[in-house]
Amino acid sequence: MNRDTLLSSHELVVNMGPQHPATHGVLRVKLVLDGEKILDCEPVIGYLHRGIEKLGESEDYQKVPPHIDRVDYTAAVSNVLGYVEAVEKLLGIEVPPRANYLRTMMTELNRLASHLIWLGTHALDIGAMTVFLYAFREREEILKVYEAVFGARLTYNAFRIGGMAEDVPDGILDKVREFTDYFPRRVAEYEQLLTGNRIWLRRTVDVGKITAEEAISFGLTGPPLRGSGVRWDMRRAKPYAAYADMDFEIPIGKNGDTYDRYLVRMEEMRQSNRIIRQTLDRLPDGPVRAKVPRVIKPPVGEIYHAIEAPKGVLGYYLVSDGSSKPYRLRIRPPSYFNLAALKKMIVGHLVADAVAVIGTLDIVLGEIDR
Repeated sequence: MNRDTLLSSHELVVNMGPQHPATHGVLRVKLVLDGEKILDCEPVIGYLHRGIEKLGESEDYQKVPPHIDRVDYTAAVSNVLGYVEAVEKLLGIEVPPRANYLRTMMTELNRLASHLIWLGTHALDIGAMTVFLYAFREREEILKVYEAVFGARLTYNAFRIGGMAEDVPDGILDKVREFTDYFPRRVAEYEQLLTGNRIWLRRTVDVGKITAEEAISFGLTGPPLRGSGVRWDMRRAKPYAAYADMDFEIPIGKNGDTYDRYLVRMEEMRQSNRIIRQTLDRLPDGPVRAKVPRVIKPPVGEIYHAIEAPKGVLGYYLVSDGSSKPYRLRIRPPSYFNLAALKKMIVGHLVADAVAVIGTLDIVLGEIDR
């Protein structure tokens, strides 16, 4: 390109990331701009690749969960639940009812913890500092429960093939019930700060819109799909753990914009709280782990199992060759597919809107790159 052509061009290519705090990880977004207006967008991934799928194929089935924890490191409990249930399907193991209820309880607490990180960081990206502090206040109480049950605060190695490692300690169920007593009031506090706030409305309404048909064509799942009005949730469509026994609603949006996705997640937190209350009220007695061989060697075969993780449908494809290690482990991460729609959602908007849309997708690059 000669000097005259270069100087007469109205387009500018800008790299947003991979160190930009609003990219929620090491994501690089190549933006083609005309002033502040986005003309084109290309997400560039791969900066956080760790080969977790291949690592899983080199370990015994029982040793894979610590690696799976690090896929979506904001929702480690959900990650491991999907994996152990896939192995249990391969083995034909029936998990004790108490273990299923405890798994459901801990997974919904994990959904709350994940959504609270989303809410705090999303609000902070747009300029709301107070909500960030409030959301992490409640998340801290969930992490205290996890620390008592699993001995960790981020990567938990939460479940075992066949159930739980052990039952919950004395007093923990009372702490969880106390949390569920006051948490709905805290959600109301968040909404009082944001839902009717005119600055929040201007930054989210009609920003990053995507129709139901477009969302389905991109393979979106979770709140980004439900925000476009598609009532699809694996907990209801193909129940696992103890979800078949739970009574809850699936919130959906109407316009498919950033504001609707915000409202969907806020209502999801209330519904998760409702599910946790039901697990506490109906928790059966009994063992928390089925009898499992010391060395796990599933019969030759393959299985695909998916759960509703906080960010969407998280699937595991396992192939067994009869040995003690998976022949093939493939993870279907929701963030990878949700990010694919970024270009459709931000072209025509301003650079500041790209920040809001990336936040509303609630991506984690550990899950995208694996």
